[in-house]
Amino acid sequence: MMKRRNFLAASAAALAAPASMAQSNWPEQPIRWVVPYPAGGGTDVIARTLAEALRPALGQQVLVDNRPGAATNIGGDLVAHAKPDGLTVLSADNAILAFNEHLFGKLPFDPEKDFSYLGAIGRFPLALVVKPDFPAKTLQEFVAYVKARPGQVNYASPGNGSPHHLAMELFKNKTGTFITHIPYRGMAPALQDVMGGQVPCMFLDLAGGLPVMQSGKVRVLAIGSAKRAASLPNVPTLAEAGVAGVEVYAFQGVLGPAGLPDAIVTRFNGELNKALASAAVQKRAADFGMEMLPGTPAQFKAMARAESRRWGAIIKAAGVKLD
Repeated sequence: MMKRRNFLAASAAALAAPASMAQSNWPEQPIRWVVPYPAGGGTDVIARTLAEALRPALGQQVLVDNRPGAATNIGGDLVAHAKPDGLTVLSADNAILAFNEHLFGKLPFDPEKDFSYLGAIGRFPLALVVKPDFPAKTLQEFVAYVKARPGQVNYASPGNGSPHHLAMELFKNKTGTFITHIPYRGMAPALQDVMGGQVPCMFLDLAGGLPVMQSGKVRVLAIGSAKRAASLPNVPTLAEAGVAGVEVYAFQGVLGPAGLPDAIVTRFNGELNKALASAAVQKRAADFGMEMLPGTPAQFKAMARAESRRWGAIIKAAGVKLD
């Protein structure tokens, strides 16, 4: 009996050794970083900055793969059903983490159960901007203008269910205004049409839009953060400008498929936190007013689930559905 037990124990150890060795050698191949938006927007810029910062530490290339569509569900579905080997990760923002489970009757994944939470990246505020020649010069003038023209003023967003879309829906709810949504396929075309005057306004994140805000290619009426942004010191917060209760941020983190080994989760989280503290990433973050959020996977998941509860109530009150 003792010999049999020893044999079984040795066999189990032999079977476990390759998996353990594979985890300690991770990654042995390039990592695919899925971005569920087109190239050029804030999420894409951040992913590419971090991919470059992570490459030396991981000893492999980190290749960004843009998979836009279906309010980020295409990219989310791809990663949720990827092999749990640590070679496929996802840039996840409010949409996957907090919005979509309340916007869709059915999702191809469960944001709480079908992902391994690897770590938060950060958050950056959204600002209400208008085309350069828009008649309203202040937030209160903007509210008065759209109230006098219910349904006649359009706003752009990078897509249905994006933080920018729901930020405006929250704004409409708080101000009693009726502004018509024009969804685009990504930030770049939406912003281009606001700058060009085809659509008069939008909520724009600082990550993708700070340069055009500072250049005057759009006029910034107010910013949706608790305090003014250092990069836009003359722009009031929404609360300062007279609209309270509209704090709106785009927050981001990194997910992998459920079932990732603890060793890979710990390693990725550690290297991600180091990258967030690097000079190159800190400079990029400062360039667009991003607040970095280093921490543990458990902290990231707790924050995401709290945001889901908060936005679930907002989405229900606004009556927004995407199916």
